[in-house]
Amino acid sequence: MKVYGLGLKGEEAAKRYLRKKGYKILECNYQCRFGELDIIAKDKSGLVFCEVKTRSEGMIAPPQASVHYAKQQKMIKTALFWLQSQKIEDQPMRFDVIAVCQGTDGKLSIEHLENAFTL
Repeated sequence: MKVYGLGLKGEEAAKRYLRKKGYKILECNYQCRFGELDIIAKDKSGLVFCEVKTRSEGMIAPPQASVHYAKQQKMIKTALFWLQSQKIEDQPMRFDVIAVCQGTDGKLSIEHLENAFTL
């Protein structure tokens, strides 16, 4: 799925944020029949599958609230498919959510929720 506008800004900001924290970005916007993963990265603890949600300031719910159970299940299935396609076994992994908010001044703030959910 192509990302435009604010969503694209949020994903780019999330990638910069992760790189600054020492993550290696392996793949972005990976798609398969089960769904999409915004960012697949690696840090010192293992593989990290990230969902990036971006919203403008003043929304009723924070961005991370939209990563509901059904979305989590899609991410898990997609991640397992990616692991199988890469022939990766016994690798520590986790699922993170990166919430990006754009203020009225246009500045982006990032909240990184590590281990946001588990298998």
